[in-house]
Amino acid sequence: MDAWIEFGRGPLFRLCFTLMVLGLARIAVLTVIGMVEALKKNEDKIVPWRELFNKTFTWLVPVTVLFRTRPVYSLVSFLFHIGLIITPLFFTAHVLLWKRSVGFGWFTLPQSLADYLTLTVIVGGLLLFLMRVLYGPARAISRKQDYVWPLLLVIPFLTGYLCVNGSISAATYRWMMLMHVLTGNLIMVMIPFTKIAHCILIPFSQLVTGIGWKFPRGAGDLVIETLGYKDRPTWVEKPRLGCESMDRVEREADDK
Repeated sequence: MDAWIEFGRGPLFRLCFTLMVLGLARIAVLTVIGMVEALKKNEDKIVPWRELFNKTFTWLVPVTVLFRTRPVYSLVSFLFHIGLIITPLFFTAHVLLWKRSVGFGWFTLPQSLADYLTLTVIVGGLLLFLMRVLYGPARAISRKQDYVWPLLLVIPFLTGYLCVNGSISAATYRWMMLMHVLTGNLIMVMIPFTKIAHCILIPFSQLVTGIGWKFPRGAGDLVIETLGYKDRPTWVEKPRLGCESMDRVEREADDK
């Protein structure tokens, strides 16, 4: 058991982390290339950089827009993501693991704060799962992975919290730690290939929208052809509703 835990902390961790970084880097590079190509093909080269930067910052730190719609869900999601990002990066044991692997580290969180953020992620993940299951509009647009991800993300936090703070036997500790390590590695591998890749796409979202809506000349015809409507007219003359009735009223008025 100890050998499997060390394997998960060592070679497997380095492999999974490398795959995650390379996968996310690929997505980022392809996104940038797509934006550059889209801008080159368009005659309109004007990009409102300041406006797009402000919108990007607003969504990265959504304090001003947090309570506009579904405030409870938004607050839970916001706190969940804070703990989800900060805790793995600055938890003492994780930083020491990183330092042992690559030779350097950084500052760590106080244990009490790490525990609080861990519990926030556990409770928040379960609430997000229940909200998605119980809220009709969210359930209507949810895919299978939308239900799986909150629960999967909770597992390494729950097992890690029990290993640090729980009164458990040595055998239970080993099983919990193995599950903690394996699920953490699994999540890293899955990130570039699932919806969680939005962690790298969010900074590009507003810029992609700003450039993507600059349709090049002839794009409308290509869209029509793609949809299979090439041989159909792009517009239909609207009938002059009520014209016959109006003409009849005018004739009756003239006769009188």
